[in-house]
Amino acid sequence: MLLWLSEWLAQDVRAFNVINYLTLRTVLAALTALVISWVAGPAVIRWLAAKKIGQAVRTDGPQTHLVKSGTPTMGGVLILIATGFSTLLWGDLENRYVWVVLLVTLGTGAIGWYDDWRKVVYRDPKGLASRWKFFWQSVIGLAAAGFLAMTANTPMQFQLILPFFKDVAIPLGVGGFIVLTYLVIVGTSNAVNLTDGLDGLAIMPACMVAAALTVFAYVAGNAVYAKYLFMPYMPGAGEICVLLSALVGAGLGFLWFNAYPAEVFMGDVGALAIGAALGTTAVIVRQEIVLFIMGGVFVADTVSVMMQVSYFKATKGKRIFRMAPLHHHYELGGWKETQVVVRFWIITIVLVLLGLSTLKLR
Repeated sequence: MLLWLSEWLAQDVRAFNVINYLTLRTVLAALTALVISWVAGPAVIRWLAAKKIGQAVRTDGPQTHLVKSGTPTMGGVLILIATGFSTLLWGDLENRYVWVVLLVTLGTGAIGWYDDWRKVVYRDPKGLASRWKFFWQSVIGLAAAGFLAMTANTPMQFQLILPFFKDVAIPLGVGGFIVLTYLVIVGTSNAVNLTDGLDGLAIMPACMVAAALTVFAYVAGNAVYAKYLFMPYMPGAGEICVLLSALVGAGLGFLWFNAYPAEVFMGDVGALAIGAALGTTAVIVRQEIVLFIMGGVFVADTVSVMMQVSYFKATKGKRIFRMAPLHHHYELGGWKETQVVVRFWIITIVLVLLGLSTLKLR
């Protein structure tokens, strides 16, 4: 929005041309979203508490979590509002990638909002039936995949890029691209949601991964840098930096209130949306495998659930872990909640640095 205004004003005052710089708008988007989260956070928390929109805690979970019952949830709405407003303010609204990521984010956020609403109204931790949640996620994932496939303008968009290798790429074709895109968007969305079980556990790794993807998006959208680093050049992908930085700013602002002991929980409305945003971005900049590396914490939690459920059914009641997802396994093993969270953060820092190293190590 401000980009349009600055282009019009720059006809008379050349100083407004500075708004055209993507790096500046990326920084300003992050600061804008951060301020919105900080300023609106207390009011949103009070409103959620007044409406008695509190967390319903699983009775079969760690006993230390019972004190969390009633803590305001659906705080992810704050992240979506701050991210959406900041993106519309500083982003290029003529860029199709911005709209794809934004609409996927808001769409999955709507699914999460309804899921959280059912949990609050019926005091049922299970919320929306998993089959319906998966169905609507699939609709959004396939719609995004189809649109990206139809608007693709370079052959590289239909290739799976292998990190650490300079000239190695696996051709996918249109069908393979749609399947991969669907799996990445839906899978990442659910992976972040599964990880959102402790105060600050999901939001900080998500912010780290989003910040790293901002770098990848900037490189992918710049022909010079992409050529120098042997990265796929995706015209227009750089504009996603604005949305991602807004997500980072909004996430850090939310973490201010979500840090232990949490004043508010993100809920599915935030977790599903953030995961979908990360997945969609990774597909656009052709860094699906790098996302898998950097989001190792999300992957580990998801795999632990899959292993636990499969083993439980196969052995008729036996378990591999004390409890799934994996972070609860360590909690029941004697780690304090803050220890689990900070150690998972440290692991994510290492994995994000490993992911960023693929920019040059190829």
